[in-house]
Amino acid sequence: MSTQNFTLPDVGEGLTEAEIVTWKVAPGDEVAINDVICEIETAKSLVELPSPHAGTVGELLVAEGTTVEVGTPIITFVSEDQAAAPAEAAATAPEEGGGSVLVGYGSGSGATSRRKRPAQRPVRSSVGVIAKPPIRKLARDLGVDLASVTPTGADGEVTRDDVVKHASQASVFRNIQTPEWGEVREETVPAPQQVPVGVARGVAPASDPAQAEARSEAIPVKGVRKASANAMVQSAYTAPHVTVWKDVDATRTMELVKRLKASPDYADIRVSPLLIVARAVIWAVRRNPMVNAAWVETENGAEIRVRHYVNLGIAAATPRGLLVPNIKDAQDLSMKDLARALNRLTLTAREGKTPPADQQGGTITITNIGVFGMDAGTPIINPGEAGIVAMGTISQKPWVVDGEVRPRYVTTVAGSFDHRVIDGDSMSRFVADVAAILEEPALLVD
Repeated sequence: MSTQNFTLPDVGEGLTEAEIVTWKVAPGDEVAINDVICEIETAKSLVELPSPHAGTVGELLVAEGTTVEVGTPIITFVSEDQAAAPAEAAATAPEEGGGSVLVGYGSGSGATSRRKRPAQRPVRSSVGVIAKPPIRKLARDLGVDLASVTPTGADGEVTRDDVVKHASQASVFRNIQTPEWGEVREETVPAPQQVPVGVARGVAPASDPAQAEARSEAIPVKGVRKASANAMVQSAYTAPHVTVWKDVDATRTMELVKRLKASPDYADIRVSPLLIVARAVIWAVRRNPMVNAAWVETENGAEIRVRHYVNLGIAAATPRGLLVPNIKDAQDLSMKDLARALNRLTLTAREGKTPPADQQGGTITITNIGVFGMDAGTPIINPGEAGIVAMGTISQKPWVVDGEVRPRYVTTVAGSFDHRVIDGDSMSRFVADVAAILEEPALLVD
């Protein structure tokens, strides 16, 4: 019988600390290698932390909501033969391919093999369905019955794409749900016993710190929100921002979206106007490559680096803060593949599981503020990029067509740019190109 501490591992990407968000185990629980023991939040994303040991959970050393540095002991394990556990696991369990491994702890064999679960271990989900814990969690979050999913993975394993095909998805990036009205229709806030002259009844005097604190709420700034705030401040006070925008008749875009939704080829893919906007941005970047460039400080001075590929970022508002994952080499994707990539990006962002690698290396970003009912905005450029496109809501408005006022689907396309890299005429042409595609998607044929 031996006890071993497990320290917070280095999850890569240069991160030095993380918050223990939720413990998935309790003292006395039996765990196997690679079982999820907790969720941690770094400055990049929410990550499930697998166990590198097999045995019994001894003690949880860090409380939920606590931020600790890499190398801090967070949990203890008790096992009969600590040294033999990894070897036994490799000898008694088949290999698992394609699993994600956190950098900085565990042996190679432990990362690719799993010890057989004890017979008395409680079953966590659908019996007889082969699926990894993250896929099972995704299915639970989306309300998908794994037993009804047709697996396409090796040895009959259910994959993420399999679950996505059966998911009933909400609006793109509508990650924050509107809370329901409570049962209490009205609430009275007790007023101070003595109300000084000139102070409205029911409002605490500014000189009373205790009452002022009781009437407010402090939200700690940490994790993703802290990293996002720092990045936005750095961008806003480093790059000279300028924004241009254009109103667009997007009626034909809406007609195309309707046709794609009805197409059997897109039966299992969610299609939205964002797909056409993404294709339009990629097309316009090819015609205006400076929009895809970046200002880079080097030892020999500043330089403008033009990227001849598009890692298309999609700004996603999540309960944990702003995430900007990107689709790598989006210029090489077909319309259908781009739609699938957007679907995967959306689902991963909604569940807060976007890996750090997906948030790095972006070249240009789209922020879809239209899903929140906004017509236009002046977005801040994502650090490391020189341009960002804001897509407003698409709604029916009066529009002049051939000298007549008709109801058309109208939207506003806005583009913010780093004026060190891009001149006004270049960004104006870029925004005009995006608008041209939304007005006539058939231009994408060439």
